[in-house]
Amino acid sequence: MTAATAGPLAPGRWRALALICAGVVCAMTSWFSATAILPDLVRDWDLGASAQAWLTNAVQLGFVAGAVMASLVNLPDIVALPRLMAVSALVAALANAVLLLEPGAGMAIAARALTGAALAGVYPPAIKLMATWFTRGRGLALGFLIGALTLGSSMPHLLRALTEGLDWRAVVIGTTAATGLAAALFGLGLTEGPHGFGRATFDPRQSLAVLRDRGVMLANLGYFGHMWELYAMWAWFLAFATAAEAEIIPFPTGSASMLTFLVVASGAVGCVLAGALSDRIGRCATTAWMMGLSGASALAIGFAFDGPGWLLALVALVWGITVVADSAQFSAAVTELAKPQLVGTSVTLQLGIGFALTVVAIQIMPWVAQAMGGWRWAFLVLVPGPVIGAGAMLWLRRLPEAAQLAGGRR
Repeated sequence: MTAATAGPLAPGRWRALALICAGVVCAMTSWFSATAILPDLVRDWDLGASAQAWLTNAVQLGFVAGAVMASLVNLPDIVALPRLMAVSALVAALANAVLLLEPGAGMAIAARALTGAALAGVYPPAIKLMATWFTRGRGLALGFLIGALTLGSSMPHLLRALTEGLDWRAVVIGTTAATGLAAALFGLGLTEGPHGFGRATFDPRQSLAVLRDRGVMLANLGYFGHMWELYAMWAWFLAFATAAEAEIIPFPTGSASMLTFLVVASGAVGCVLAGALSDRIGRCATTAWMMGLSGASALAIGFAFDGPGWLLALVALVWGITVVADSAQFSAAVTELAKPQLVGTSVTLQLGIGFALTVVAIQIMPWVAQAMGGWRWAFLVLVPGPVIGAGAMLWLRRLPEAAQLAGGRR
């Protein structure tokens, strides 16, 4: 009997999931808070190209450092999850608020790194916390959870679109308040579910055991290909849309910020749909299909750069829906394939390495755009990610380990 089908349904599981998702939406608003106001910061702080990239990449690096350190000491498996998430969200809120002090590029980048490190204590533990409430329907529940992450990540762009013409500090204040609210939700409203995984003891060698597991590592390889594409697209789509806005009059959504919000937020729909689909046809099949569609969108978006506007919006929304839709299923696969006492460590290590790849992808995108004479064809460099990821998941689908996924649905 697999983790996807074993055990009774936990009473209160949907209330717990709703609270977890609400907290994740609020906490993740701090991830792209600086990215959404980057044009304002460039103007007010006179930022160079390198500093611009690092204001986004510092969050990624901070998250990587936090996730890897947490996995090395097995933190998500030895500390009560709601407490860990509440403290981490509070630290993220305080670090995000540092932008209000206008500390200059160096201190702002350091604060962004601390924000990312703190969010490593929110997102991976949230996945494990959700899994303590769901044995059956875990793929759908994770779809809702990653949808919440996606929606939260898009919110700074919505705040910037709605406060256009106002001071950029409104975005920072709003995202800081939301992240503080997340800390309260995690600390006061949540408990672990009845389907716990047990506690681990501190042993760094357990991380090496995770890396030797064939099924887990193929799921990780699929995730790494997915991550090569995802955050670089999210981080630089505003730059792409801003460049396209000069070519398309009138712009289909009124502003580049609004289109960016819609594209990123649309991924929440994809996460829920892919979650339901993966519980029916399997994790491997769902992730391979989604990466095929997202890779095709990355290939096609350049052709729609100069319009017509409806075509640009259509391709962008298809990409927004599919680029993150499969994200939850890689984590669901790890919760089903990893040893039960190492689920938290396995998920955190997967995320840490995956986010390390995003640092490289985000950093090279401006260079690629410059080499290609603009943003039109820059996203072509992301296409190999979903191609490799889809191949890894199709390989996993053929192995005996895949029988543990989604109640035997591969």
